Amino acid sequence: MPHLPEGFYYQPDVITPSDENQILACMSDLPFKEFEFHGFLGKRRVVSFGWRYDYSGAQLRKAAQIPEWLLSLRETIAAFAGVEAGAFEHAMVTEYSPGAGIGWHRDKAVFGKIVAISLLNPCVFRLRRAISKGNWERVNLRPQPRSAYLLSGEVRTEWEHSIPPVDSLRYSITFRTLR
Repeated sequence: MPHLPEGFYYQPDVITPSDENQILACMSDLPFKEFEFHGFLGKRRVVSFGWRYDYSGAQLRKAAQIPEWLLSLRETIAAFAGVEAGAFEHAMVTEYSPGAGIGWHRDKAVFGKIVAISLLNPCVFRLRRAISKGNWERVNLRPQPRSAYLLSGEVRTEWEHSIPPVDSLRYSITFRTLR
């Protein structure tokens, strides 16, 4: 395991293979849409609950209520993060088809703590922060299916993260608190 930045926590096997299969079955009917960012459509597809971030208006907008089948996962994630489950007011399910990834970014400042769970297949999760002009401190991690990671504190405010294009179908479910 690489040395992880302050505020980044990783835990394998947060849920069981049976839990993962039940979650994947519930996701089969979700109305996934291509991720839209300032008129650009990403290869990954998403569904948001509770709230969704509207990039064209640079604001949070109300989204459909978090479905019942996600509430027990939210309890599990909250226990891992040491946060009350109800504090996670936003949930986003992301589908990464082969070739889909996400570029370098920091989640919007309206969000606080971020917890994600990986499903189906692993990926490379990259972290970086500038140490001087053109020089970066970098850390890579390979989250396994059924694992979770938390971003809070320094890693949340000073580091960017990305996922390069994946080789095989992968899902993640991200829960966020609001600031």
